[in-house]
Amino acid sequence: MPMSHALPFDAVLCDLDGVIRFYDTAEVTRLEREAGLPEGTTAAIGYAPETDLPLLLGQITRAQWTRTIAQGLGSHVSSSQAQALAHAFAGAGSRADEAVVGLLRQVRERCPLVVVTNAPVWLDDDLAVLGLADLADSVVNSSLVGVAKPHRRIYEIAAEQAGARPDRCLFVDDRQENVDAAREIGMATVLYRAVEDLKAALAPVL
Repeated sequence: MPMSHALPFDAVLCDLDGVIRFYDTAEVTRLEREAGLPEGTTAAIGYAPETDLPLLLGQITRAQWTRTIAQGLGSHVSSSQAQALAHAFAGAGSRADEAVVGLLRQVRERCPLVVVTNAPVWLDDDLAVLGLADLADSVVNSSLVGVAKPHRRIYEIAAEQAGARPDRCLFVDDRQENVDAAREIGMATVLYRAVEDLKAALAPVL
């Protein structure tokens, strides 16, 4: 239910990766060094739109994504190295930023909180492992709704689930193109770089 307009916004829509959740890439980095690859090579292949977007739209499985990453690495390293890197990347563990989680749990006591994320179909399992299954009122997952940020529709879906008009939502994300898209439909926005950015934006309700 929307809050009173005494608050600057009626709902908070928050990205997951790069704001709440962060991946442990140490093993991938170690394998890249062993293979003589520049650090970040695997991520560049794994997150390239042609590799990543089908996963984020629910069109391919984790195994298919992993195979595609290994194929992309195949021209750089041996087959066994490519396989090891792809599996390490696709299966990397993650952690939640407890400072951010704490702020979001506080704000949820005052207004609806919706996580808006480009994520694979197994996201719910990941959130349960991190203890975040109950963090938000709802989760808008690109692979389940069939549209990914920065497409306008995913922001509209998130606002609908929050029960708020887009111009009464605060949207938080670490990617400029996602923030710009939210702003275009009237949302207040925060380009996340550090927890202080979130604290400042949420101060009126906290």
